[in-house]
Amino acid sequence: MVRLISSLHMTETFIPTVPTAIAVAGLAKTYGEADKPVHAVAGIDFSVPAGSVTALLGGNGAGKTTTIAMLLGLLKPSAGSIHILDTDMLRDRHHVLPRLNFSSPYVDLPHRLTVRQNLMVFAGLYAVSQASRRIEQLAEELNFATLLDRPAGALSAGQKTRVALAKALINQPDVLLLDEPTASLDPDTADWVRSLLEKYRAERGATILLASHNMSEVERLCDQVLMMKQGRIVDRGTAPDLVAKYGRQNLEQVFLDIARGQGKAAELEGLSA
Repeated sequence: MVRLISSLHMTETFIPTVPTAIAVAGLAKTYGEADKPVHAVAGIDFSVPAGSVTALLGGNGAGKTTTIAMLLGLLKPSAGSIHILDTDMLRDRHHVLPRLNFSSPYVDLPHRLTVRQNLMVFAGLYAVSQASRRIEQLAEELNFATLLDRPAGALSAGQKTRVALAKALINQPDVLLLDEPTASLDPDTADWVRSLLEKYRAERGATILLASHNMSEVERLCDQVLMMKQGRIVDRGTAPDLVAKYGRQNLEQVFLDIARGQGKAAELEGLSA
């Protein structure tokens, strides 16, 4: 009887926990003068479980890119804290930067260097072993092997997106920050890239935070959605939960409701006012 009670007690008290890869508290970025501040990010809190995919959604100017820039250490926050892989990014980010990477189609690589030369530079920065082999592997996986010796400035928008993603994967990061990962890609290539990200997450146990305006992409890839508006996180949840909460048919309709302040979003804004 004692053994049974002990066994039951152990079963009831054992609660497996998932480590947190990204933890943000009170994060803010303010511009302008003290008497006329502009709050690009206005004190947000969120966490991203290790091995999960989280979407950061919002209209232009909502604060998504500013948030990602602060996570990377490209912008210094006005307030708040950022911890990635149990590291305080405001104090010791250099300890964890080798385990991070990011991609944005809006950040150009040096135009005069070839694709191969650009990737070799980043492989060197991340101390990637067998860099040439790694670059060839990524070029095959992302279907740009024929572009390796072409100047980066001669690439199309879609080709630049694929190369930017290769740059983000060069060091096989544990945490991947993506800004519009399938921008400018045709539907077939975009679907293929999403499959690659799903495979990478599954094989590496990587954590991904992405900003996207493609709602079907978010519904497919993401375990959690953070909805931003005017520098604040105004709602969060899984895509199906948010669709049900707002009484809509898909996440795009939810996005529009929040961006325009209509429907259930208007009601919720009124309650929080």
